[in-house]
Amino acid sequence: MNNEEIHQNPWTKLSSTEVYSNPWVSIRHEEVLKPNGEPGIYGVAHFKNKALAIVPLDQEGYTWLVGQYRYPLEEYSWEIPMGGGAMEVDNLTSAKRELKEEAGIIADRWTDLGRLHLSNSVCDEVGYMFLAEELTFGESEPDDTEILQLKKVHLSEAIEMVMKSEITDSLSVATLLKVARIKGI
Repeated sequence: MNNEEIHQNPWTKLSSTEVYSNPWVSIRHEEVLKPNGEPGIYGVAHFKNKALAIVPLDQEGYTWLVGQYRYPLEEYSWEIPMGGGAMEVDNLTSAKRELKEEAGIIADRWTDLGRLHLSNSVCDEVGYMFLAEELTFGESEPDDTEILQLKKVHLSEAIEMVMKSEITDSLSVATLLKVARIKGI
């Protein structure tokens, strides 16, 4: 089998029905032919916004984590500043807004760290990762659904939190590890 054959879609979609929708996500039930040709089903969560994640980093190597209760998990979660951005809005513009809203931080220097598929076996959500440096600080402006706690930690401590599974959010883990690699930590 050559690369072109490997990269072709082996699934056949027979039908697709939206079974749930809200302003953030929709769920589709799809009748399919599986790669082996047998009939099957697939459930797909479609995200209507893109995810944006930011590691703000000061000159001394400190970053800020955001703590909040995550309803779907029914537990408290430490994460980097992150949030959703409208599909039609530039990623950097949305990332700047999210960093200001969640942490009250404005950055003069931004590094685009790429994208990440967050759970590609069941959803199409894409996350975009950024490093924010040359920081100035103000007041945060969280959404009305957020009760946030900010914690300043050294980047090396944040990486230890990742390694101890104290930070488990996939976008936070990936973005922190990318920044640590870039910074030689």
